[in-house]
Amino acid sequence: MKRRLFVQALAAGGAMSGRVQAGGATGRRRPNILFILSDDHTMQGFGCYGSRLAKLNPTPVLDKFARGGARFDQVFCNNAICTPSRASIITGQYPQTNRVLDLEQHLPPARQYLPQEMKKAGYQTAMIGKWHLGDEPAAFDYYNVLVAHGQQGSYFDPEFIETGMKFGKHEALGIKTKQYKGHSTDVITDLTIDWLSTGRNKEQPFFLMHHYKAPHDMFENAPRYDDYLADAEIPEPESLYEAGNHGSVATRGENDALIHDVGSSVSKRNPTRNMGQHMEIDPELDNKEYTHLAYQECLKRYLRCVKGIDDNLARLFDYLKKEGLWENTVIFYSGDQGFFLGEHDYIDRRWAYEEGMRMPLIMHYPKTIKPGTVCDALINNTDFAPTMLAYAGIETSGYMQGHSFKTNVETGEEPDDWREATYYRYWMHMAHAHANPALFGLRTKRYKLIFYYGCDVAPEGRPGWGMCSEFQTPPGWDLYDLKQDPEEMNNVYGNPEYAEIAKKLKKLLKQEREALNETDKDYPHIQNIIAAHWDD
Repeated sequence: MKRRLFVQALAAGGAMSGRVQAGGATGRRRPNILFILSDDHTMQGFGCYGSRLAKLNPTPVLDKFARGGARFDQVFCNNAICTPSRASIITGQYPQTNRVLDLEQHLPPARQYLPQEMKKAGYQTAMIGKWHLGDEPAAFDYYNVLVAHGQQGSYFDPEFIETGMKFGKHEALGIKTKQYKGHSTDVITDLTIDWLSTGRNKEQPFFLMHHYKAPHDMFENAPRYDDYLADAEIPEPESLYEAGNHGSVATRGENDALIHDVGSSVSKRNPTRNMGQHMEIDPELDNKEYTHLAYQECLKRYLRCVKGIDDNLARLFDYLKKEGLWENTVIFYSGDQGFFLGEHDYIDRRWAYEEGMRMPLIMHYPKTIKPGTVCDALINNTDFAPTMLAYAGIETSGYMQGHSFKTNVETGEEPDDWREATYYRYWMHMAHAHANPALFGLRTKRYKLIFYYGCDVAPEGRPGWGMCSEFQTPPGWDLYDLKQDPEEMNNVYGNPEYAEIAKKLKKLLKQEREALNETDKDYPHIQNIIAAHWDD
């Protein structure tokens, strides 16, 4: 079987075991590594991925960047929410291993493995922009990160905490911040260029994480983009208005009893949180017109934020070229997860459906990556750290659960032992008015299997956590044939024609959960639900 089990038995405490590869490059001969991350920049919001929005040309700089390097078409997060996804990128581990299950957990310096390994290999390390992992990013030599608003920072005149300042919740006594004027996307680019110009040691290779806040909701663009797309008609997904056989009793309830409670919407469907409210659409309009106007306004604001990122990347890339850094810098561009732009009448992410689970990824390194490369190997965000370390000449084993895809992108060939499936889990049951049921699942190149167990990790829920997690939703299964149904409009779980496929996928899902330390032995109330609904 062309498959690699994702993890071996982990040493207690996750002791690190990275080492410099024998014969690897040293010192200044090593490439610089620049990891650029945007927040919620989904694949639909690019030109190069050919979505319905591509004709709007939202990302000309990134599209050219992709043509000059590699575009990855099947990259997935293992938990489509900011903090867990970022923790997996930094640690190379899945949530139960790195202990960051949701937005409440922090990643302490002792588990900030990626910058630790880079420093051991002689890299100067820096983190600039959105951090959102709670504890101080102290494993980096330098940081300048957003604070306030739940660590999201503000779109305008954002506040930062810089290396040498006291780190903590900025409202706390004695915590001071530094405020910069302007839009956060511009400010973050300025700070990165300033560090590259005056802050880095030019005798060392650098490892730099450059993270934008945009286009996280609620979307606030720089004023210079107010007229961008003003007169455009934004193409709409068919599933914005038509549910088809999407979902199951777990997401819709018996006889659709839960459709007004589960999943934040564009339309009036969810009266608690919908985009029409945020876009200030007249609630007296009929639902179709309300939905259309909400969608148009929401997408324009989103794409204006995307346009700001694209223009700022032109500034950053021009700087790298001018300073002679372009040819010897491995550059990654990604979003921390996907995002729903009206598909299935959803907004936000969290779901294991394609729009939430899939991540964009573009790489550029002229020395070893051929222009126009397209990679379709199944990759997830635990693979990012091992790949960056591989380019630094560092081997990882044991404590990291992901695997380097350096060979994949440089040769265009998928190793025989590469994974045949990628695992996903969302823990924040019915959280934040987005109200998504807790779930786990598996995605292969053709199929997706999802199990909704529908309860919180706390048996009685956490009603004080801004959620209705004490409310259990019905367990249920989704199964999609992505070759026949790429839009996930037809749940075929229970269809006799797919009975054998479902059985095989359940077996593989069970194996993955055990191999990844993603079982629920510590949550017997969840395990009881699984046992009652696992019928093979």
